[in-house]
Amino acid sequence: METIDAFVLGVIQGLTEFLPVSSSGHIELGKAVLGTDIANKEENLLFTVVVHFATALSTIIVFRKDIIELLKGIFAFKWNEETQFASKIVLSMIPAVIVGLSFEKQLEELFEGRIILVGFMLIITGLLLFLAGRAKKTEKGVSWKDALIIGASQAIAMLPGISRSGATISTSVLLGNDRAKAARFSFLMVVPLIFGKIAKDLLDVVKGDTIIENVSTTPLIVGFFAAFIVGLLACTWMISLVRKAKLHYFSYYCFAVGIIAIIAGVVNS
Repeated sequence: METIDAFVLGVIQGLTEFLPVSSSGHIELGKAVLGTDIANKEENLLFTVVVHFATALSTIIVFRKDIIELLKGIFAFKWNEETQFASKIVLSMIPAVIVGLSFEKQLEELFEGRIILVGFMLIITGLLLFLAGRAKKTEKGVSWKDALIIGASQAIAMLPGISRSGATISTSVLLGNDRAKAARFSFLMVVPLIFGKIAKDLLDVVKGDTIIENVSTTPLIVGFFAAFIVGLLACTWMISLVRKAKLHYFSYYCFAVGIIAIIAGVVNS
């Protein structure tokens, strides 16, 4: 992978991981536009691990105070608000874990330049954002039932083109949850999953037949810092946008990019 490609893909990952426009879909579109060719499967997987670790780290930094309060509450060993919130996060992870482990190979096959699929999924993301932007009653906190439903939307967001943050925040808002609490829950619920996926992917890399020593470290470093710095800015910006009920603006973007992707996919097929 060229260094400039790594930088561009890192910026895309950092920006779209938090903005509700699908990081997986934009990474696939970015590779198609750049003509990025990563013949080494382990190198491709390693780059994905690095940029996802970068955005997970940026999430931790932005929500560091919340995470510290959660840990304090959990280690108080009482059924307090923090312990309940952490338990809801664990509950929300169950659908994604089940889908991820049960359909791993099928999901991987969807991330092979299927631009038309990405286009249709972006349109679905846009529809969710449009509906959430018009939601009026958004005052309550995340319930146990809500946590499970939001977790199901996160599992569906494993499809390329479905925004994880867009799907989970929109679902939460449509359930009537407070917008700020919806954003907080959405971003924190993914951190354990990301680190779990990173650990699994690293094991796959280690088990791979290709010698990792041959992988160039410069693109990995550039991609990491690009995703990390942009991720910090995007996460903070997204929280502000959710609070101001500006999600519907992103729906127009998803509609436009989705249609362009479908047309490009049909023309090039």
